[in-house]
Amino acid sequence: CTVIFTRMMAKDLHKPISILFCNLAFSDLFTSFSGFWISMLFITNPDITIFGSKDMLAPYAFYTMSILSTIYNLVSIGIERYLAVAESMRTRFRVARNHSIATVLINWILAFFLGFLPLMGWNCLRMEKNLSVLYSPFCVDYLIFIAIPNIVVAFIIPLFTYLRIIIILRKRKLRMKACGQATGTYKSAEIQVARTSIFIWLLALISYAPFFAGVIFDATNHQCPVDLYPGVYIFRNCTAMLITINCLGNPIIYTLKAKTLGAKLKALKCLSPSRVPACAI
Repeated sequence: CTVIFTRMMAKDLHKPISILFCNLAFSDLFTSFSGFWISMLFITNPDITIFGSKDMLAPYAFYTMSILSTIYNLVSIGIERYLAVAESMRTRFRVARNHSIATVLINWILAFFLGFLPLMGWNCLRMEKNLSVLYSPFCVDYLIFIAIPNIVVAFIIPLFTYLRIIIILRKRKLRMKACGQATGTYKSAEIQVARTSIFIWLLALISYAPFFAGVIFDATNHQCPVDLYPGVYIFRNCTAMLITINCLGNPIIYTLKAKTLGAKLKALKCLSPSRVPACAI
């Protein structure tokens, strides 16, 4: 809520990256509220969260939609940063405000459609076969359909975009160094991007890898849910806590870090024409 309020009061909200940051905060807020809803159901009636019930379909659907929206927003931010750096010296293409708004709408439509498939009929309420142990009444094949492609998207695309940004910054730094120009700004930007990308990867790995492991366990498990109580359900609750930690970590990485970096970049002064290309970053 603090991030959303700050972004809405900021003067630079019209910038494409600010729209994506604000939407990421909305996705994280949605994830937190959905997780709170599931937690209250677990407190008031633990049996329905263990053995499954029709009452769990809507909370799990909203939870899935918000998680997918968060993943798509993180990927969109990585792509926007790559385009901003890769095209900073060109005029053929610029990431505009309309592009960010369209991206936000597409992200939510896709997340809504995939997340609400169980409410549209893809569930195992009346089937004992293929029933998920951890997330009943979801079906195992639905969890696999959701988890595997989105885990690939969440890890592969940010890896490509941030590595490409680092490579581009390094190449430009070497070009400027060969011409005898100052490279301090490029070196600072390269270190900042590398550090931020490492934080992003570690946070995503810590947050989503256990959930992915739980889906794999679900697909290979053939035991009765009663036999797995309580250990496997404690693991499930821990995965939900880690996803919530991701919602807390995103503002720290994307908003507070960006604000600090922005303040430092504003303090930089272009004292000579040779530093103008460096300040464009």
